Amino acid sequence: MDSTDLKAQLRTELRARRDAMVATLDSAARLFAFHAAPTPLKELIAGANRIAAYHPQGSEADPAALLDYAAKAGKTIALPYVERRSVPMRFLAWRPGDPLVAGQWGLEQPDPATAPEVAPDLFLAPLLGFDRRLHRLGQGAGFYDRAFARYPDAMRVGIAWHVQEVDVVPDDPWDVPLHAVLTEREWIR
Repeated sequence: MDSTDLKAQLRTELRARRDAMVATLDSAARLFAFHAAPTPLKELIAGANRIAAYHPQGSEADPAALLDYAAKAGKTIALPYVERRSVPMRFLAWRPGDPLVAGQWGLEQPDPATAPEVAPDLFLAPLLGFDRRLHRLGQGAGFYDRAFARYPDAMRVGIAWHVQEVDVVPDDPWDVPLHAVLTEREWIR
């Protein structure tokens, strides 16, 4: 089985694993799971000026409390804006509580008519799977790998539930590893 097939199989398994775990949590438990940032992440946020994050879809880990913390610290927050698969993802300024508009694939994203583009120096990135080598498995469109390559000096932190960890994420030459992963249980670096 080649890397593409392995990744597709792993994506299916990890979505089911994540969905099953999150189905056991009420909304308060989902939000408070990531309420307190560990000291190393607080230090990264303190050293950053522009933080790219995401608005969760489905059972993704919700970084809202982390974004509130960053906004209170005066940091510029940006969320992804996806136009279409062939166009690189951009990051547009957003503040907690600002409205979002419907975008591609059901994404909720800032309005490109009013939100300026931001060059992130810290990513809080969603993922489907990760391993202890800090390799990340995303949705498969390569948006984050291209964004990571576009901003190579930015710190890259994955936000995930512990059930998304696997022994080995199959990786290809274009896959860009993370610097750390935060789960509801631990900080992995």
